[in-house]
Amino acid sequence: MDFGMVPKPGSSRGVPGHTGVERMQDRTSDPLIDVSQLTVGMFIHLDLGWMSHPFPLSSFKIASTDQLLILRRLGLTQVRWSPAKSDLALQGNTTDAAAADVEAVPGPAETADESAVVAQPTPEELAREAHRRALASQREALRLCEAQYGEAADGFRGVMDNVVSDPHQARAEAENLTAALLDKMLVEGDLNMRLLNETAGDRSTAHALNVCIIALLLGRAFGLGRDEMMDLGVGSLLHDVGKLEIAARLRHRDESFTAAETQAYQQHVVKGVAIAQAMGLAPGPLLIIAQHHEHADGSGFPQRINMDRMSTGARIVALVNRFDGLCNPLISSKAMTPHEALSLMFAQGRNRFDATMLNAFIRMMGVYPPGSTVQLTDDRYALVVSVNSARPLKPRVMVHDVKVPKEEALILNLEEMPDLGIRRSLKPQFLPRHSLDYLSPRARIAYFFDAAMTGPGELAA
Repeated sequence: MDFGMVPKPGSSRGVPGHTGVERMQDRTSDPLIDVSQLTVGMFIHLDLGWMSHPFPLSSFKIASTDQLLILRRLGLTQVRWSPAKSDLALQGNTTDAAAADVEAVPGPAETADESAVVAQPTPEELAREAHRRALASQREALRLCEAQYGEAADGFRGVMDNVVSDPHQARAEAENLTAALLDKMLVEGDLNMRLLNETAGDRSTAHALNVCIIALLLGRAFGLGRDEMMDLGVGSLLHDVGKLEIAARLRHRDESFTAAETQAYQQHVVKGVAIAQAMGLAPGPLLIIAQHHEHADGSGFPQRINMDRMSTGARIVALVNRFDGLCNPLISSKAMTPHEALSLMFAQGRNRFDATMLNAFIRMMGVYPPGSTVQLTDDRYALVVSVNSARPLKPRVMVHDVKVPKEEALILNLEEMPDLGIRRSLKPQFLPRHSLDYLSPRARIAYFFDAAMTGPGELAA
């Protein structure tokens, strides 16, 4: 992964061919074009890691001359482009493929002759083709999102590898990772929070990224400035850094802990502050690490301070940290669905958290956050896979449809289906067996974000 720094010798980060995005793009047959020949309206694919360029997506339609200028400054000589997805065809002899396409265009007489013998597609054929295209778009979007998450996870592991041996380098990498995330997040328009597959990283990495991603989305919803968001991102990534210095068996609080073990567990906050000071972190992230286990009512630890003495970033991270702990406990049998976790936090935790922030968090996540298993108003069962943080009441869901094979299931955008909604949330174990097998609810919840697409790119049926 490229953070704008030269990768260390032997590192695969930032080297072409090492990311899921690049592997995905290697499979495409889209033609190459010189960057100097790009024009507004072309749909292109950047064979770069997600964090190596400033665009929200690695595949997109060029919308302005400003984007053309940025593309020409990336140092690329050629990119791939999709003629079928572009608003215009290339003029002139730009590639052999384009020239061949021009030569193959039939004349008026040929077109008339062929139209007499070529049958029009049936409605069923049109429907199958529409399904095929939507399914391909859906799979590509998920692969891209998971590849982006993989780059972020690699970046976080790189940070943690350097915390002890080179703390100042670790701080620089944490700041660069946060800046790269913000470059993608602080854009105009809505963002989706989406559910990833369970292969998304080890537990500690997944927890750090979950807390960081959700905290940044909440900070975005509150309108925090970039400097505040930088502090929030670095602090949320490193909020548990002190656990490096306590025994592995004590890193996750358990009800069976003795008083001595609980005290040892709580020491990760003090140790985290010491590590953060050695890294040279700014005051903002330092306060988040120091206060992420404090409560609004003063019942937290280690200082038992109340909300008035907690920083804004610490109040956000304390809230999100609790949510992820309920959804992803060490013992998976104790896990709550995201819907249950929000309900518990609202019912029992209003004194523990900033009430205004808690309400905003619930609005952002939606009543049924990604990962929730639900029953729809037409009695079918579904898995919530994505929520638009600006319009959370109508999430995107994968529905158990007995007429559609599991591997061909489409995501339904409930926002576009006024007659269909969610009736109730339920635990996965209460799903009918065939629905449970079809939907495959995640035992571990991992989140990432992507741009909320509209029009032909919308994953809807």
